[in-house]
Amino acid sequence: MPIEILMPALSPTMEEGTLAKWLVKEGDTVSSGDLIAEIETDKATMEFEAVDEGVIGKIFVAEGTEGVAVNTLIAVLLEDGESASDIGAPAAAKKTEAEPAKAESVETSQAAASTPAAPAATSGERLFASPLARRIAADKGLDLTAISGSGPKGRIVKADVENATAAPKSAPATSAAPAKAALATGADASQVAKMYADRDYEEVTLDGMRKTIAARLTEAKQTVPHFYLRRDIKLDSLLKFRGTLNKQLEARGVKLSVNDFIIKAVALALQQVPEANAVWAGDRVLQMKSSDVAVAVAIEGGLFTPVLQDSQMKSLSALSAEMKDLAARARTRKLAPHEYQGGSFAISNLGMFGIDNFDAIVNPPHAGILAVGAGKKRPVVGDDGELIVATVMSVTMSVDHRVIDGAIGANLLNAIVENLENPIAMLA
Repeated sequence: MPIEILMPALSPTMEEGTLAKWLVKEGDTVSSGDLIAEIETDKATMEFEAVDEGVIGKIFVAEGTEGVAVNTLIAVLLEDGESASDIGAPAAAKKTEAEPAKAESVETSQAAASTPAAPAATSGERLFASPLARRIAADKGLDLTAISGSGPKGRIVKADVENATAAPKSAPATSAAPAKAALATGADASQVAKMYADRDYEEVTLDGMRKTIAARLTEAKQTVPHFYLRRDIKLDSLLKFRGTLNKQLEARGVKLSVNDFIIKAVALALQQVPEANAVWAGDRVLQMKSSDVAVAVAIEGGLFTPVLQDSQMKSLSALSAEMKDLAARARTRKLAPHEYQGGSFAISNLGMFGIDNFDAIVNPPHAGILAVGAGKKRPVVGDDGELIVATVMSVTMSVDHRVIDGAIGANLLNAIVENLENPIAMLA
């Protein structure tokens, strides 16, 4: 019987992807482990290996096809003695309620306690929705029965509820409490196009990464209760210490950046203020043991936030080497999902672009993000009251108030400042 090759789930949250390129053609013989296709997720282009051996009998999805749902039939593999006549008509998709996609099974295991039960349709039939879609709908107060599913067999998936404009669930008759409001959305494409009908412009189609960034950050800004803490940090001691270390490390080919020190300072601060080393999990907070720090890396068309795990335990040179490697592979979209998912706190540094200060958006489920500006010479009042010139860097910490209260946030930022202004102590 021909072996069906299905669109794989290449990350825990993947629900669809782009079949970027076929590495085989119909009639080619493949063995288990051979590379047969390149799949683009919202974050990376990944190679897809054959699990079985045989001959590529038919390709159902052409390369370059976008929005291919996980578990959609993309090709058929023929075993010995089989021919093209043994290939039946393809199903629209192969994901069923009894066999959910891998992407959903991972999410379910992490959020089972906070995921509401599957609702029933008004007709009495069961309404199929992924656990992640049900959780997002519950957070937004959306009624799933009013949302059309775009997944296989009408299944409601994450994308259907992220920017849903369906009416929120009505409050029970016995309750006077109002229902949650649906998230506000802007004008649609046709309405905006009409506004600029008499102007010249070029329409840029959004790729998967940009769509995901837009959806996640819109949700984050509208649903995460942000507050902001700001400090100036004197960098003179750090710059002097960095210069000394780099001279000593020159023979090893190591050159530490200010960002390497910031990563280390944040990692240690999360250990010094453990209440802040946490993530939001829907109806609870998960307090982390290790400092897993995410660092924003700008790439063409978007950004990645690779995560440096156990950062508090690593030397500055180890953090520097790991960050360079992650950043280089991020720019070529070669990071594996486990390298850019997770973490409890993030760093976004725009100082190299000359930005003095800015406010970053918290990336859920992180509890906070440190926005780092440029270090610049400024007049400051010294400890003896005299006016001196110092190199000062302005930072803003954006915090999820559901996880971190004001005093805890202040303690965390103070610890970061103390670590950076006394860098030698970070090596103790």
